Formats: sequence, C-alpha cells, structure tokens
Amino acid sequence: MNTKVLKFGGSSLADANQFRKVAEIIKADPANRYVVASAPGKRSSDDIKVTDMLIRCFEMAGRKENVDEVFSQVEARYNGIISDLGLDFSLAEDFEMIRMALRLRTGRDYVVSRGEYLNSKILANYLGWTFVDAEDGVFFKEDGTFDEERTYPQLQKLLENVDYAVVPGFYGSMPNGTIRTFSRGGSDISGAIVARAVDAAIYENWTDVSGMLMADPRIVKNPRVIEEITYRELRELAYMGATVMHEEAVFPVEAKSIPINIRNTNDPSAPGTMIVPPSRTKQDSLPTVITGIAGIKGFSAIKIGKNKMNVEIGFGRKVLSVLERMNISFEHIPSGIDTISVIVRTKDIENRKEDLIARIYRDTEADYVDIDGGMALIASAGRGMIRAKGCLGRLCTAVGSQNINIRMINLCAEEDNIIIGVDEENFDVAMNAIYHEFVRE
Repeated sequence: MNTKVLKFGGSSLADANQFRKVAEIIKADPANRYVVASAPGKRSSDDIKVTDMLIRCFEMAGRKENVDEVFSQVEARYNGIISDLGLDFSLAEDFEMIRMALRLRTGRDYVVSRGEYLNSKILANYLGWTFVDAEDGVFFKEDGTFDEERTYPQLQKLLENVDYAVVPGFYGSMPNGTIRTFSRGGSDISGAIVARAVDAAIYENWTDVSGMLMADPRIVKNPRVIEEITYRELRELAYMGATVMHEEAVFPVEAKSIPINIRNTNDPSAPGTMIVPPSRTKQDSLPTVITGIAGIKGFSAIKIGKNKMNVEIGFGRKVLSVLERMNISFEHIPSGIDTISVIVRTKDIENRKEDLIARIYRDTEADYVDIDGGMALIASAGRGMIRAKGCLGRLCTAVGSQNINIRMINLCAEEDNIIIGVDEENFDVAMNAIYHEFVRE
C-alpha cells in the first residue's frame, strides 16, 4: 500500500464542521495513514486564531497580567469542538498544565505549541487513531536548527508499527527536552518531515484554496491555478511573497523526490497543484511559458560608482563586508563597468542610511554612493523560460507598454527566473502586464 501523509491547516480544523470534512477526506482512502494537524484557525474574517490567543496569553503572563479571560477563550474553542463532535473526551488536565506554565512563565515555544498539541489529540480521538507526540520524534540541535540526523531514524521507529497516527505539527524538542517551534506556518514543514520519515508516496497539504495561483488574486483578477510546479519554482515564488505553503517544507521531501499536492478541504474534488521534482515534469506540455508571478514591495538600491571599478581587485568584497558588519543581507547585485548596485530590504537600513553610506565611502573610496528607495521586485518563474526564445523581450515590452520604467533586471543562473525592479507605485500594473502577456484567456 502506498502510504500518504496528509497535513491539515488551521482553517481546515477551525471548528467541528471542518473536523467532519477532514475525517471524510481521511477515511476515503486506506492509504491515508499519517495526519499532521495545525491549531484551530479563523472561523470567520473577524475571528482570532488559537495560536495568536496563546501568544497573547504568554505575553500577558510575562507582564504579570491576569490571563484567565483570554485563556478561557482558548478552552472554549477546544471544548466547543469536543462537544459538537459528541466526544467523550476531556482536555482538562492539559489545560491545567498550560495554565501552570503560564503562571511559572516557562518557555514561549511550549505555550504556543499547545495549539497543535491539543487539536491533534482531539482529531486522534475523533478518528480512533493513535496520537504520536511530535516532541518524541522531531528534534532540534542546540543552536535551534532542525536535527535531521536524529529525527528521521527516531520518527521512522515511532511510526513503523503504528498503522494510523495523528502527529501535531509546528514543534519538536531540544536536546534538553524543552519544546522548540518552527517559524509560523511550520506545520507544513512537520508534514514534510513525517512524509520523508515514512517514505510516503505523496504528501498532501490541505488548506482553504484549490491549489497555488499563478498570481496574487488581490492584484490580478481570477488568476489561473498552477497545475504543476517544481520544487525550485515554488521556492522562488514563495521567497517573493507567494504564501500557499511554507517554502522550507520543500526540503525534506525533495531529498526523496516525494511529490506534494496542495488541496482544498472545502473542495476535495479539485485536483489542486502538484509540486514535483524537475525529473517528473513534462517540458513540452507546459500550459504557459511562465509558471507563476510573485512580488514584494519595500526594497532600496545602494548605488556605488568608482572609475575603473572593474579592474580593482576586491572591490565587491569591500562593499559586502560593510553590509556584513552592519548585519544587512542583500538580495541582488546588478553591476556595470564603473558602477554597482546592491538591492536590500528598506527596513534593514532604515535609520542607518547615513552611517551605511559613510562606511562604504571609507572602505571603498568610491566616487559616489547613493541610496534610492521605493522599489518593488517582481519574480516571473518557470522552467519553460529556459527554451522560450524572446521571453525576456516579451516581459520587458509588456511592462514598457504600460509606461513603466524597469529599474533593475536579474536573470538567474538557471534561466528559470527573471526578477525585475519597478517603482512601488507601478507594482500592481506591472504584475498585471506580465501576467496577461503570458496568460492568454
């Protein structure tokens, strides 16, 4: 039997009705053996996620404020789900443990992780499955990074004799036994880790959308669903703002070429988006040259000029050394013979521009240094771009036809991603221009 791992997000497990939908999906296929659960998400646009309530409780406890009212809301969410599902089940002891942790002001990660922990216990009880605590099989190193060498053998051992199990997402344990969480959205990573540990045939990531869209629907009207995308394309687009799934969730499954299928809990018949290794893609049958478009505002260009820069050994290193000492990361470095631009996030240099300029002048003896902000970056990714003649020309023409100046262009080494910089005020128009150039309705 080909084993499937299914991860359900917060919107999929927000209330009892969603639990019923999830159970129906799970029980439809006996190959669905391992489920990773998130904490309850929003039930409506004005609702509050349980994780956010737990964070608030921890912050209030740190200020020695009374958390009873807020934590009672947390208890009510879970008790409501239990009651509506008609379960003979209680989380009273777990609630008391969390209250004690808040009184003692123990680790933030422990308190925040309880959202997934409690929801997974309810789901396991509802399904009649085994609950396997993530802290017993997902591990972090002393420096807080994921410990794959320890995790995969232990997690495999934990699950190999369990036919059907629910595992909480988002957290694991440190070497000293304390709880450590991934970054927000980390249940996606947990699902991928479980999929790799059990050598799953597929990792299904269930959320509230029917797959990944080619562009942000808030900017481009009714964008197409991406039928198939590679691991690399997903990372490129996720890095530039596409947020259907945590970009780091790709790494565990990529090691074993396990495909990911993004599905919609509220529309299970929709095929969703397949995320696959390049070896499984059909290059000649791609529906469009570009797989997807994503972008982010909030960038600045540090412009540096110096005569004969191109023959000065170590000039680039001097510039980057300044950024390193100031703890500033860079995004792109377009250059000319006597000029170089370093693209950085504006928030990283806010209130430090004069100091940054002075240090670059001092270390490089540049003729001029200037910082120009208000830039947005737009990434157009697609493996079809490698063979498509004139792709860059089409993109630039589409943007230029809208009277938009392109401030920066970067074509990645693999030739499957073009990034351009435009003024922030032109961001939406440029996104639409690129989309409609390559997607003909």
